[in-house]
Amino acid sequence: MCLLFMALRAHPDYPLVVAANRDEFYARPTRPSEFWVDHPELLAGRDLQSGGTWMGITRGGRFAALTNHRDPARVRPSAPSRGALVADYLSGHDAPIDYQNKLAASAAAHNAYNLLYGSAVQMRYFANTGAPPHELAAGVYGLSNDMLDTPWPKVVKGKSRLAQALHALPSTEAMFELLRDDHIAPDEHLPRTGVSLDWERLLSAAFVQSPDYGTRSCTVLLVAADGRVSWEERRFGPAAQPDGTSCVSFSLAPGSLAARQPVRGNDT
Repeated sequence: MCLLFMALRAHPDYPLVVAANRDEFYARPTRPSEFWVDHPELLAGRDLQSGGTWMGITRGGRFAALTNHRDPARVRPSAPSRGALVADYLSGHDAPIDYQNKLAASAAAHNAYNLLYGSAVQMRYFANTGAPPHELAAGVYGLSNDMLDTPWPKVVKGKSRLAQALHALPSTEAMFELLRDDHIAPDEHLPRTGVSLDWERLLSAAFVQSPDYGTRSCTVLLVAADGRVSWEERRFGPAAQPDGTSCVSFSLAPGSLAARQPVRGNDT
């Protein structure tokens, strides 16, 4: 995944709101969002090339999402799939701080990434690029292919638009509109991440479009204070042609939002 906006305990009726885009090569095989046969509690899309996922939620309220950290000079083709980290957290039972210890132990093995994981009542951030791991306070966040809240133009703009879109809930159309924003940032505002200028321009849009690579899906997740979950994924093919929609609604297991998950070990 390449772009995510999250409102964490920033709305009285929706403690977790996520709007996210997955950018990928169109040729990479993918399953649409669904409950997994091998993990029936887990709702997510699935990367059929490596078996992991980029974002998902469980019936127990566990949530995780990952973005790659853009640094082409340091990419190792032999490194293990980063999408497995999302699937492992969602299918497991570790408290967030305990999973952080596992992430730290395997950090050097993976290409650079950012991971948000936890639940609506306790969300943590981990990056294997040197940024300190920490628990997130209530607020609105943006994450692309650098550190959390790095002020790239599309991150700054998207955070502002998400904050405004919260006023329209339960309607999610304003969130899908911000995810479909194909505006290219001016050259003087572009980051320099090691790709060509043409690619920096292309990737500066929230909604990416090129012949072989682009935004494959826009997803909005709402977790309501009463435990109702709404997940809508709108998929796209080349030339931004619609390629299907998945809409899933369910209720979290009783008690999922009642209390903070237990914290064990040293919370750093």
